[in-house]
Amino acid sequence: MSRTARRLGWLLLAALAFATLAPIGLRPISGAPVSLERFAAFAALGLLFALGYPRRHWQVLALVVLAAASLEALQLIDPTRHGRIGDFLVKAVGGGLGVAVGLAVTATLGRWRPKTS
Repeated sequence: MSRTARRLGWLLLAALAFATLAPIGLRPISGAPVSLERFAAFAALGLLFALGYPRRHWQVLALVVLAAASLEALQLIDPTRHGRIGDFLVKAVGGGLGVAVGLAVTATLGRWRPKTS
C-alpha cells in the first residue's frame, strides 16, 4: 500500500503544481467553493504522503506545507495568477489534516497486524 500511496502522492503533487501554476484558463473547476477545492486537494496530498512514508511524520508534514507555500509564492511570477496568504493557510491546514488522518490510519493498521514470532 505504501508504494502505491507514494506514487499517487507524487502524481497528485505534480497535478496540483500544474493546476496552480498553469494559466487560469487551464485550471480545472469542480463547481465546489475554491477554498474547499484547495483544502481537499492538500488533505488528499497529506494523506497519500503520510500513508506512503509512514515513518517520516515530520518530513511529510514539512513537505506538504512547503509545497503549499512554494506553489503560492510561484504564482506571484505570473501576472494572471495571485498567491495569497489565505490560500496558503487553507492548503496548509488541509495538508496537515490529511497527514494527521494518515498517521491515525497507519497507527490503527499497525495495531491490527498480527504479531509474528
